[in-house]
Amino acid sequence: MAKKDPYAALRFKEFNIFLLVRFALVFGWSMQFIVIEWQVYTLTKDPLSLGIIGLMEIIPAFTMALFAGHIVDQNEKRNLLALCISAFSLISLGLFLLTWPKIVGDWPMNTILYCIYALVFFGGFLRAFFGPTIFSLVALIVPKKAYPNAATWNSSTWQMATVLGPAFAGFSIHWIGVHWSLSIVFGLVMLSLIILFQIPKKPILNPKIGEPVMQSLKEGVKFVFKTKVILGAITLDMVAVLFGGAVALLPIFAMDILKVGSEGFGVLRAAPAIGAFLTMLVTAYIPISKNAGMKLLTAIFGFGICIIVFGISSIFWISVVALFFSGVTDGVSMVIRQTILQLKTPDHMRGRVSSVNSMFVGSSNELGAFESGLTAKLMGTVTAVVFGGTMTIITAVSTGIFSSSFRKLDLTKDLEAHEKED
Repeated sequence: MAKKDPYAALRFKEFNIFLLVRFALVFGWSMQFIVIEWQVYTLTKDPLSLGIIGLMEIIPAFTMALFAGHIVDQNEKRNLLALCISAFSLISLGLFLLTWPKIVGDWPMNTILYCIYALVFFGGFLRAFFGPTIFSLVALIVPKKAYPNAATWNSSTWQMATVLGPAFAGFSIHWIGVHWSLSIVFGLVMLSLIILFQIPKKPILNPKIGEPVMQSLKEGVKFVFKTKVILGAITLDMVAVLFGGAVALLPIFAMDILKVGSEGFGVLRAAPAIGAFLTMLVTAYIPISKNAGMKLLTAIFGFGICIIVFGISSIFWISVVALFFSGVTDGVSMVIRQTILQLKTPDHMRGRVSSVNSMFVGSSNELGAFESGLTAKLMGTVTAVVFGGTMTIITAVSTGIFSSSFRKLDLTKDLEAHEKED
């Protein structure tokens, strides 16, 4: 049976090609984010500027999310992803040029900073399309019985890229500088685009092609709010991510608190992704469908503890360990949430449901970055991180107490039903 095969999804050639595309794209995206974080803080020395990076991305990502889901459900997924990657390559090229001394050597600092924010804003617009397109494309590549395993490998690939991307970015800044590091990002984005065309175009499964936009959006939102399991999972994760956004402040910890420089910054940024990646490899062998609700609550509670430990630590190795285990708990949360979404969402609504998810969870990453930057400005960096971890713990405990149905959530029967359907 597929659920007992840890490599079930990997037995499909197109899925392997998809994973290569995702790895190259996410590696480049996460590397670019780290390089830009470093550059902006180097220019400003202001923690709020790091929060503004998140704000510039969340505004278009959030406002466009539902419309992006409608567009994804109405169009062919492979070509739509290719269009998104092509547009992202222009952002990478723009950032490369903005950090070239021969071009911007005489520019005022604020001009450079505003141009960077503008490109990040454009990237947020694109990100509204990336999530729903990728989520929908996976469902067209593997059969339903392999969805949980595909979710594990998909998330593992994402985590592996976010392990190597930030770590490489830290070393790359040290070795070749910000400018040439961004040239590597541009190369990776173009590579992902080339590989993507090894996947043939896919059918459009939406029976309501041409449906009015507002009616389509209303149907998608209504489905999510009616399906309490999906609503509970993404709401819980949203609050945890929102208040646990300590990673946005890592440049401050690396430079001013732990004093470990760009190389230490790369290690700190990679630590949670390493923990999440290893956890996801384990979940490929050990199914998490049984007692999924309680496992998700426990993972988010543990995540909050790790964030608090990181916030109060002034010793580098303790900070790294705390971030590593924050990644372990986050990895469990991510796999469970993705499995819930894949099993509970009908094919013709995947784009819209994924868009709502990105509004709740994906956008909360950037909103969390802004919240962390703002609270760090108002409270101080350490207090802001401890506050975020505390709020995450309160969220997990209160959800467990007041939502017995979510606490008792079990996905075993859903998985068995999909196996029979295939």
